[in-house]
Amino acid sequence: MGGQLVADAPVAGTPGDAAAHVLRVPWAQARVLVAGLGVSGRAVVAALTPRAASVVTVDRAAPDADVADAAGVDLSTIDLVVASPGWAPSSDLLVAAREAGVPVWSEVELAWQLRTPRADGSSAPWLAITGTNGKTTTVEMLTSILSAAGLHAAAVGNVGTPVVTAALDPDLDVLAVELSSFQLHFTHSMSAQAAAVLNVAPDHLDWHGSLDAYAGDKGRIYERAQVACVYNVADARTEHLVREADVEEGARAIGFTVGAPARAQLGVIEDVLVDRAFHAAPDDPARHRSAQELATFADLAHLAGSDGVVPVHVVADALAAAALARAHGVDARAVREGLRSFRPGAHRIAHVATVDGVAYVDDSKATNAHAAAAALGSFSSGSVVWVAGGLAKGATFDELVRSRLSRLRAVVLIGVDPEPLAGALARHAPDVPVVRVDPGDTGTVMQRAVSSARGLAVPGDTVLLAPACASMDQFVSYAARGDAFVAAVHDLAGPASELEG
Repeated sequence: MGGQLVADAPVAGTPGDAAAHVLRVPWAQARVLVAGLGVSGRAVVAALTPRAASVVTVDRAAPDADVADAAGVDLSTIDLVVASPGWAPSSDLLVAAREAGVPVWSEVELAWQLRTPRADGSSAPWLAITGTNGKTTTVEMLTSILSAAGLHAAAVGNVGTPVVTAALDPDLDVLAVELSSFQLHFTHSMSAQAAAVLNVAPDHLDWHGSLDAYAGDKGRIYERAQVACVYNVADARTEHLVREADVEEGARAIGFTVGAPARAQLGVIEDVLVDRAFHAAPDDPARHRSAQELATFADLAHLAGSDGVVPVHVVADALAAAALARAHGVDARAVREGLRSFRPGAHRIAHVATVDGVAYVDDSKATNAHAAAAALGSFSSGSVVWVAGGLAKGATFDELVRSRLSRLRAVVLIGVDPEPLAGALARHAPDVPVVRVDPGDTGTVMQRAVSSARGLAVPGDTVLLAPACASMDQFVSYAARGDAFVAAVHDLAGPASELEG
């Protein structure tokens, strides 16, 4: 979409579906190949088995898959491929499918196509969220707000419950959908009631090939948006993605900012979260001179850090969640109640314990540089012993180290390949002590990391697990990595230790 993005103005245009993505036979005749038997893949099989003519699964790691080697699949016998997020567009099977003219869908695209009508004949609207960081917090905040409004809502997608499972539930009023760039890549026809891109920073470049390709997949969430495209005023790339989107007639561009909001934005005035987008009717002559209070920092006090201050990124997530809820028609009272009752999940800036005057904080979900920067920024100068490292996914860390150098007392590096972080630290933080943990004994890596961190910290410091990397080199998931950190911290508590949980 070209031209200037004007606050409070509609975003125009509606695209049609590309023929290459259309299933050309009725479901009762469709022969479907499901690539990947993870959580979403198995949900796809469950959804398609009673609908499609045949469902064949391929997964080298799953013993119950119909086919182990994708090279053995005869695509001439397949009408549709549904690809799990782990299958990159460059994989041989998906390249061959596209060359053969076989549509490739994500589980999200399948969910959109299979939506089950509610009692009134309509389908539950989707409020969709993506971004490099903050997706899960925002979608769970949104779900809390929707529930406070008396709606039967579910947080689905990348957050846990597969989208296709929820899309088949006629009892849901609205879906809060967390979407990764992987899921969006092969999503072709979704039309969210409102959609948000929280931020865009380098991540998963090994999967996407470039930052532009990664951002482009994020931006797909805005396509065909019906009511609002929510963007981050502080992140120009998200605004650009809105400008480029083709949406339903009348959809509005809505910004969120942790500063004072302009027209058609949600933001902060002193310690109050306010709405200048959905606060009055479009024909109200006073709408541009007024705002509506949604909540205060006191309503977010339970999300404050150890210093009692609510982190800036938490405020931003709350504003994004509020914008999506308001686009759905939720009133200000429910926004406040939902934010008050929201409790974050595990492994997100979670205080584990204080041992001998040193706080131990688990943010294992900080799986990229952008998230780690937000976590480090929550602490005071020179007070952090940073536990970092893992699978870099093609990322670089120079900007992360440069921007957060002042927070560091020391660094403990884990991971099979610590060089990307070690190199950035050597270039930009040569005076910061760095300890590398030998990756040889994977089972004791976190115990040794926590022990090393303890030796580097002094009372008043924080030992922060914010790896800036994925976990799969040594752990099955970021949650397993966080659990190992928590267990290692609890093991520190001895007769002479001061432990505060």
